[in-house]
Amino acid sequence: MKPTLDLQQLSQQYEQLDHKARLRQIFRDFDRVLITSSFGTTSTILLHHLSQVQPHHPVHFIDTKYLFGETHDYKQALIDRWNLNVVTIEPTFNSHDFTKRDYTWTYAADDCCDMNKVQPLNRLKDSHDVWISGMMGGTNEHRENMPIFREGKDILRFYPFIDMTEEEASWYQLIYDLPAHPLAEEGYGSVGCTHCTVKGKGREGRWAGSGKTECGLHVSK
Repeated sequence: MKPTLDLQQLSQQYEQLDHKARLRQIFRDFDRVLITSSFGTTSTILLHHLSQVQPHHPVHFIDTKYLFGETHDYKQALIDRWNLNVVTIEPTFNSHDFTKRDYTWTYAADDCCDMNKVQPLNRLKDSHDVWISGMMGGTNEHRENMPIFREGKDILRFYPFIDMTEEEASWYQLIYDLPAHPLAEEGYGSVGCTHCTVKGKGREGRWAGSGKTECGLHVSK
């Protein structure tokens, strides 16, 4: 981060910018920028912006090995469409194999997410200064009051689209003719791992009936 900037200044500056300008500015203010995408139902918004602002920047995709085949197909379609530079990261063999044999998600979903999603991303944080996620607010209670910047003990988190409403997101996808995730038309409002995702509006189909609403990537300090 540039030494003349602090988190308060950044927040005040970025809140006044539109979404594309925010993304453009982050590459001016930081050198080591980490971008992740789940290639879920709203992922095209960040990826479309990125393809215009910094088209060849790496996009890290966490393959938990439990994803829908449709998600992999969707990822490839977007790579082909925008020539995205996607870097796939995976859990270690031992961690994933343990959860697969143990059916960890059936009784300790947080631990399963930690081993297959959180830990693989943690290995990248030391080599980056800021982490960009396309997460949007309003999809659940946790995300409702999330700020644009959030200080973490491991890395600064940046959510340029956190103030975009579901209606604005839908309009953006329509106006720019962005391809929808194949499962969206089947009633999946949010798409994660096969064993923890059912049909439902927004994120209500994720870990349904468990009280869990987040995988852990955006709730850790």
